[in-house]
Amino acid sequence: MRAQLLAAIRAFFEAKRVMEVETPLLCHATGTDPQLDFFTTEFNLSPQREKLFLQTSPEFAMKRLLAAGSGSIYQICKAFRNGELGRYHNPEFTILEWYREHFSLDDLMDEVAELLLQLTQPYLQLSLVEKISYQQVFKQKTGLDALQFDQRAYQQFAEQNQFPDAISICQDDHALWLDFIFSVSVQPALGADSICLIYGYPAVQSSLARINSENPLVSERFEVFINGVELGNGFFELADAVEQERRFDQEIENRRLHGLPDVNKDTLFLSALKAGLPDCSGVAIGLDRLLMLLAGIDSIEQVLSFSVRRA
Repeated sequence: MRAQLLAAIRAFFEAKRVMEVETPLLCHATGTDPQLDFFTTEFNLSPQREKLFLQTSPEFAMKRLLAAGSGSIYQICKAFRNGELGRYHNPEFTILEWYREHFSLDDLMDEVAELLLQLTQPYLQLSLVEKISYQQVFKQKTGLDALQFDQRAYQQFAEQNQFPDAISICQDDHALWLDFIFSVSVQPALGADSICLIYGYPAVQSSLARINSENPLVSERFEVFINGVELGNGFFELADAVEQERRFDQEIENRRLHGLPDVNKDTLFLSALKAGLPDCSGVAIGLDRLLMLLAGIDSIEQVLSFSVRRA
């Protein structure tokens, strides 16, 4: 099934004349997102030792190709995230990531739905594609405002729904509260026998997406769900190098305040943005999770030849 899935993906992009690329998994810098942990190693190049990172995503390298004039591109590769293991997580996983020049976020959502309908057709009966804003679905399921942070209201919601630990975990961090409440109270009901695209994520959750031109509290970001499983995360890509570096600095400071491992900004990526990133939208889809859904099984370990427990 995995071989058939990969072949179908490649045929889809070949028909659309989107070029397949390959970028390094072992790099000099990684992302600054405080919610992502990473793997490091040392390159023993005498007389020095240089710290290198296994990439949590091929995003930065692919955007460097876009800035160099590659045109629309896609990649199927391994990605690595430390400290993640469970029903939907393995520290090494397979990702499909693609970028479409001159695509709006809505254009990309349509293409994601088109691809997923094709890939799931032999296995799942998904005839419906839903698009709904983050703020709307968050309000429907919780009664809370996702854009205006009311810490007391969020704490009351946690207490009423038997999530008291959220209060000490999330404290006054709006983004953490959103992640927690969304994952336990909103996500499980999304995409019941359908493809559900949630767009317009709060700006506090989007370090690599553009801010909506009409509402600075909203970012140009979406996620896609089938049967309560989050499969992909997409952006109308931020191309402003100054704004991107400001966000990196903010995340690095956030990591410092929370005692997380130090990271450096990816200066090569920032240089590519300064040189000029074409208007584009991009998305990453977890192929192991998709394969789980197609096979009708409930653990990512069952679709991996060798999970981290059996490697």
